[in-house]
Amino acid sequence: MPDPQTHAQISQPDSGLILGAVFCLLAATAWGTTGTAATFAPDVPAVAIGAAAMGFGGLLQALMAAGGIRRHAASLKAQLPLLLAGGLSVMIYPLAFYASMRLAGVTIGTVISIGSAPLISALIENRFDGIRLTLRWTSGAAIGIAGMALLALAEGTGEVIPENVPLGVLLGLVAGATYAHYSWAARRMMQRGLPSRTAMGAMLGVGAALLMPVLLATGAPFLASTQNLAVGLYMALVPMFLGYIAFGAGLARVTTSMATTITLFEPVVAAVLAVLVVGERLPAMGWTGVGLIIACLLWTTAPLPKRRARRRV
Repeated sequence: MPDPQTHAQISQPDSGLILGAVFCLLAATAWGTTGTAATFAPDVPAVAIGAAAMGFGGLLQALMAAGGIRRHAASLKAQLPLLLAGGLSVMIYPLAFYASMRLAGVTIGTVISIGSAPLISALIENRFDGIRLTLRWTSGAAIGIAGMALLALAEGTGEVIPENVPLGVLLGLVAGATYAHYSWAARRMMQRGLPSRTAMGAMLGVGAALLMPVLLATGAPFLASTQNLAVGLYMALVPMFLGYIAFGAGLARVTTSMATTITLFEPVVAAVLAVLVVGERLPAMGWTGVGLIIACLLWTTAPLPKRRARRRV
């Protein structure tokens, strides 16, 4: 039996890791625009936004991957429990995520949901894949989470009073756990021979099908104005469709815990857009948090210099 894999001993070369990191950064950038986009549809419930974004985005992913899904139908059937479990997590994630932001506030909900995912991903990989945690990854994740905490504290000083912080935090942990789980499940399917587009398309398609009843029950406000409809279309096409194409390409090249760590960049994008577009102000503490998150990304993804082998006399 081979030794358990470590984060420092991933089989891909450095160029593959860098490309995977770039794809994950692109996904995080796309996802970071959702909070600002949602402000242009204030009458649409948060649950409806989540169901529309992930629902229609997932259906588009499934349609794009339809040929691969047909070609790999036998492999998908063999991995049906993993596919269904991942699809269920895809369905739960946006509902918990957007509800967390509504109850605890956008910043706290985002910090808990996104910040908990790398830690939960690492625990999943350690339990099911035997991957040991390196000091480099652990220290990098700690730096990133500290940065997110500073960002949350800086943005949490506004006048808006959250509705129910404890419940929002709990739902944020549910969102982080389901995000970590479906990311791990998708990567496991890729490791078993499925192309990234097929694995992500099938899993997101299952989740989208489960979200359709939620959208039908809550999505009427999307039809109330062209602006609301435009927000829904943007959410489905850019963050969820294009974002998950990039995330799937990243998952094919890096571990789940590294991918979810890189997506800590999402709240940085959200904070910067809130300043530039929405007109919010970010104090020095918040910019310090942004700097720590960027430092985390550089530390966890930059290739280390290779040691020279000693010559034998």
